[in-house]
Amino acid sequence: MKITRDQVAQVARLARLELAGEELERLTVDMEAILSYVDKLNELDTDGIEPTSHAVPVDNAFRPDEVRPSIGLDKALANAPQREEDCFVVPRVIE
Repeated sequence: MKITRDQVAQVARLARLELAGEELERLTVDMEAILSYVDKLNELDTDGIEPTSHAVPVDNAFRPDEVRPSIGLDKALANAPQREEDCFVVPRVIE
């Protein structure tokens, strides 16, 4: 698949990217190389190969929720830079 400089310029415009002349030339060459590689991959015979989402098997690492005793309010607030009664005091983020 070939890509032209005009097509790259159009993609850049849609992405709201301003590209200088030499950037456009370099990206055209890079995108041409990427598309050539994808074309090469399309030549592979993948019949009978099951689609996968990961290169290696990945098992779910989640655990079931369990109710456990907490560390307690005093321990949770022990290292707070500032506290007010039973709460952390944080800097105002909305004016």
